[in-house]
This record gives sequence, C-alpha cells and structure tokens, in this order.
Amino acid sequence: MNQGYFRVAAVAPAVSVAGTDANAEAIIQTAAVVAASGAELAVFPELSITAYTCGDLFHSSTLLNSARLALAKIITASASFPTMTMVVGMPLQANGMLFNCAVFLGAGRPVAVVPKTYLPNYNEFYEQRWFASGEKSGAMPSEVELCGFNVPFGTDIIVSVNGVKVAAEICEDLWSPLPPSSTLSLSGAEVIVNLSASDDLIGKYDYLLGLIKQQSARCVAGYVYSSAGFGESTTDVAFDSKGIIAENGNIIRHMPRWIRHPESTIADIDIYALRHDRMHSTTFSHAARRHGSDCRVVDARIVPAIPSEISLCRDVNPSPFVPPVDELLDSRCTEIVNIQTSGLAQRLKVTNTRSLVIGVSGGLDSTLALLVAVKAFDVLGIPRSGITAVTMPGFGTTGRTHSNATELMKVLGVTIREISIVPAVMQHFADIGHNPDVHDVTYENSQARQRTMLLMDIANQVSGMVLGTGDLSELALGWATYNGDHMSMYGVNAGVPKTLVKYLVKWFADRSTDNVERNTLLDIIDTPISPELIPANSDGTIAQVTEDLVGPYELHDFFLYYTLRYGFSPSRIFLLANTAFENTYDRATIKKWLTVFFRRFFSQQFKRSCMPDGPKVGSVCLSPRGDWRMPSDACSVRWIKECEDLKV
Repeated sequence: MNQGYFRVAAVAPAVSVAGTDANAEAIIQTAAVVAASGAELAVFPELSITAYTCGDLFHSSTLLNSARLALAKIITASASFPTMTMVVGMPLQANGMLFNCAVFLGAGRPVAVVPKTYLPNYNEFYEQRWFASGEKSGAMPSEVELCGFNVPFGTDIIVSVNGVKVAAEICEDLWSPLPPSSTLSLSGAEVIVNLSASDDLIGKYDYLLGLIKQQSARCVAGYVYSSAGFGESTTDVAFDSKGIIAENGNIIRHMPRWIRHPESTIADIDIYALRHDRMHSTTFSHAARRHGSDCRVVDARIVPAIPSEISLCRDVNPSPFVPPVDELLDSRCTEIVNIQTSGLAQRLKVTNTRSLVIGVSGGLDSTLALLVAVKAFDVLGIPRSGITAVTMPGFGTTGRTHSNATELMKVLGVTIREISIVPAVMQHFADIGHNPDVHDVTYENSQARQRTMLLMDIANQVSGMVLGTGDLSELALGWATYNGDHMSMYGVNAGVPKTLVKYLVKWFADRSTDNVERNTLLDIIDTPISPELIPANSDGTIAQVTEDLVGPYELHDFFLYYTLRYGFSPSRIFLLANTAFENTYDRATIKKWLTVFFRRFFSQQFKRSCMPDGPKVGSVCLSPRGDWRMPSDACSVRWIKECEDLKV
C-alpha cells in the first residue's frame, strides 16, 4: 500500500481447457506484466489453472495431478514478483472431497486456500456433480498440503497483503442472498476478490455490475472481479472476459469485453477512504459486532514496495460535486431543486408564511434562490407577488448585473423593489468616521450589513421571512459578512457548492419557455462571480472578481469535498488535486490555495456555528446542527504546517 492506495489487477489470461501447462505459462506471463505496473494483488479467473469447462474431467486424477504441478510452476515463478500477491483458481482434493478453490500465493510460496461455498446446480451449471461446498463443517480440514507447504484452508481466512485485509469468494458466492463477503467484511476484510467463470447472456453483464456495485457498497470495501474469457469451451455457452474493480459502490475500472487476447485492468483502491467510511458509519460497526466472526488472518509475506509519490491509477473527478455524465447531471439537478423547493415550501407552510423577501444582485446565488422561491410558491399555490425581490445597487454594482436582476424579477412576476444603499452607507461612514475613499473591509462589510438590515426590515413590513442566498462554498471559506449576508431566516442554498450552482441555474434556463428569462439566466451564468463591493472599472465592468481574491472555486470545492467527505489530510488532498488538475494548475498554485483553504476553513467556523437553517442536498454539509460539529477555536497548526511542507 502506497499513501493509502492499494494497487490491484483483474487479469484474464488465455485459457486452454484441461491444458494446465499452457494455462500456467499464460498466468505467469500476464502476472509479469501486471507486476511491472506496480500491482500488489493480481486476481485470476475461477479454475484458471484447468479452465472452468472441463466437465467430468474434474474427476480425472491426471487433470488433478497436472493442476498441482502447474500450481508449483506458478509458485516458483512468483518469486520473480516479490511485491505482488496472486490469487489463482484450481480444483483441489482434500479429505476425500474435491473443492473449487482460490489459492493465494506470492514470493515463492502458497499462502492460503479458500474453497467455494455456493455451488450452482441449475440451468447450465452442474458444479455439485463434481465439487463439494467449502461451507464450514466438522469434515472440513483447516490445512492442506500444497507443493510441500502446509497451507491454511477454509472460508474463514483473511489474507493480509501489505497491511490490507483481503478475502475471497468465488463466482456464485456473489449471487447468493448472503454472500460470504458480507461476513468477511464485517470480520475485517477491506478488499474482496472474486474468481469467476460466468458465461454471458443478454442482460447478465448489467445485472452483474449492479451486484458488484451493491456488494462493494454494503461491505464498504474494494471488490476485484475476474472472469474467464476466450479459450473456455463454447459447447453450450459463450464466455466473455470480464475484469471489474469497484470501490464502495462505484466501478472504478473495467476491461473491454469479448476480447481474444490476454487482458487486465488495473486500479488503485483507496483504503484510507474505506477505513474512514467504516469508522464514520456507526451502522457498519454495529453490524460488525453482531455478525462479524473470528477469522484467521494470514500474512502474505510479500516484499513491500518502496513508498513514493505515485501516479494514481484511477480517475479523479476535478468536480466531485458535479456528475461527469450529462444524463446523471440532469437527474442530479432535478433532485437538488426538488430538495430545495421542498425544504422551503415546508418552512413556509409550517410557519404559515405567505411573504418572502430576497435580495437579488444579478449573480448566481441570488438567482438560484429566487428561482427556487418561485417554484416553492407555485407548489404551494401562493401568488408570486408574495415574493418581494429587492435589488440594492451600491458602489460596485455594474449595469450588467443590475439589468439582469431587473429583467429576471420582471419576467418571474414577483414584487420588485429597488433601494440604493449608497446614501445610507455614506451616512454610516460619516457616523463612524470612515473615509469612503478607503476601500477596506469596513468599506465592503458596511454595504453587506446595510443590505441585510433593509431585507430584515422589509420582511417585518410584509410579515415575511428573509431568504438567504449564500452557498456551501462560501460557508466553507467564510466568504460572507458576519451578521450581513451571512444571516437570513432560511438559507436555501446552504447545501449547494458553488461549482454546482451554475448547473442548477442552467437547468432552469433549459426548461424555460420564455426567451427573455432563458437569455437572462444564460448571461448570469457567464457573469464573473463578484460581491461587487468596490467601484467598477472605468469601462463599467466588474472590478472585484471573487476568485482572484479567495482562489478558484473549483479547487476549493475539491478541497472541501475530500476534507469533509473522507477526512483526508492536506498531503493526501494535494496528491489527488495534482492528479485531477494536472493540466489546469501547477503544483505551486494548488499548494497556495490549499493553504488558503485550511486557514479560512478553521478561522471562519464561528460563522458556521450560527448559520441559519437550510436543506442538506448532498453527502457534504456544514450545518452545525447536523453534519459538521467543530469548535470555533480549534487549532489549525498541524494542518497549516502540513500544507506549508508540501513539495512543489
């Protein structure tokens, strides 16, 4: 394991039915290839030494003896791959019974043997004709002799590979109502390997993917699946090579199907992420106490690879809050809007509120909040005129944002109010003795607080509530004026990160039948993100661009996701960010903004400790009443030092 990543390979070598010598050679050749890639664990198909489709030949002593000889060749060859554990499939006699087994081996010795538990005996399958179940019983041996070694045998075995706990199940085991991997995971196994020889039928592959995703999620584990392919007998069925690697409900790698050559798929499983989720889920630990069992842990005793900064063999989404596929994004946006709408509608209904006040700037956040408010009013059957949308131009308001705010309010049919904050803020500057030519934090925050006071007072006038517009990313960075735009009576965007806001606004634009509304929303999306608290440029364009000051939101959202979702350290987030953004930002830039993120995240907790209610929409949330409980005076020294020590 290197920096928490465990490199695994699902391998589909060429297979010859009953051709054990050829199969041994094919396994050795493909093992050499994946070992060179840095794989620590290589998984081969079910009965890969003999082939799965040998039929009654499985009871031939010639085949069984040749399988042992072939295994001996593989074991000897494994000494050439001292940093990799292999798992191969073979038939094995013990106590007068024949078992369908997964054999762990590496560094020149066999490590453990795990027999198959569930033997299919229906349709095209006849395994009970040849094999005995490995289900634990008094007749089962605890050890077998194998190539001159006494080797642990049984379904209660977990193999430790460089500190990662690995367990095996075989093909049909996964398809049973209670797969062995369920108990093995609750007993400590972190990665499940599955040696399979599953023939292909229409629709079967998609069903299999669902099983693997679900089982890896239920077990909070990595799952490495390898299935036999070309070379298996096609007397009655056809086999496609399948190599699938999953992690906690997600397929992270899979090999192409219906290939006619040896193939493998390789991926890094994030063991630290799995351990975090198991620790975090009290449900998992509860189930482990109830259903875990005492398993034998066997050390693979392979040579650990020298740790180094690795090039990750897995995809890292630079926008973890945004699904990479358009269809998924559309459904995700639909779900989020429904959550926001439902949360706001319920709050209005329970409080018997029919008036809502919202500040509309012409920016993304206030636009999304206004759109959700309109949708909530429509759901409740309340006239949109009950929404008082207030535009409050100040020193930095540009014609573009003002025009977009005005056009949007008009087309949505809400009640419009426009109040310039300039006179009131200038009076405030006079009252406190502040020079208005000094554009410092006082200059900026005075405007934000003036706007909030106006909204609160208007809400009193109309017997309504103020709808907050701040998003999750701003909450994380503390990018809000305390008791200014930081405060409202309901924060409808509190669970939505900045990188997702524009997609939600685009979702509304795509569904609009009004050209003015659609074009206005699209222009808002294209407008630079800014609080507009300092005067515009001489040409009237926005002078204060948020991301120039606080850093790119795509980086901060990335940092936020891995900080909260997995509790990762700065150095680990740095590794992931360098992979995700290798063609966008250099290492020095990522380090700079990562340091800024942790400084702000710790120092701004006091704002989050008293944030308004708002609906949670995803797995990452900063509500102090739910997902994130952190003292406002927590010490950030270790996090900042780790950031500063990062090598660029």
